[in-house]
Amino acid sequence: MAFYTTLYFCHMAKRMLSLKEGTDPQWVTLVQKDLEEILTDHAWAEQKAASTAISIMVQFPEFSEVVTFAAEVAREELEHFQDVHRIILERGFILGRERKDKYVHDLMTFFKKGGRSREQMLVDRLLFAAMIEARSCERFRVLADHIDDEDLSNFYRRLMKSEAGHYSQFLLLAKNVGGKEAVDQQWKAFLDHEKEVISRYGKSAGIHG
Repeated sequence: MAFYTTLYFCHMAKRMLSLKEGTDPQWVTLVQKDLEEILTDHAWAEQKAASTAISIMVQFPEFSEVVTFAAEVAREELEHFQDVHRIILERGFILGRERKDKYVHDLMTFFKKGGRSREQMLVDRLLFAAMIEARSCERFRVLADHIDDEDLSNFYRRLMKSEAGHYSQFLLLAKNVGGKEAVDQQWKAFLDHEKEVISRYGKSAGIHG
């Protein structure tokens, strides 16, 4: 049964978010053993997402459509941070220190440095943001469907929908800036890279762990 469940989620990840590797639901077993850790890691992940959106606004102010959306994302991600922090406090926990996200570091090795136009630099940033949102959405779905905590299940199901919207809009903006054909080709290669990266994770109680 576990084998077929894993296959099901791999299929859903691919169909909904273009991801080529789904999270094994057994990951939730690790999460449930240390809710304080997953909530702290999640809170900081939301803060980093807000910071990424703000960074895009600051670095690429001439792209008005991008700035408008990035401002909305920054606001929503900070609200999510507040939501997670409230849950942390309600459960008698305290927000721990920021965790390093090795998955994010490994993901960034896909992008070349130097010798690129501002348009290509922006496309890279948008695709990076889209991938983070896609994987976060996929992880939230696994949590919503498998965690033995009704309140957290409902919470992650709500956030899952928000992350899916961010993912699709970041990807659309990248295509608007860099051209559909070129971005589709880059995104396909990036998905292959993400598949290789995520295969090394799923063994710890972190959103991308």
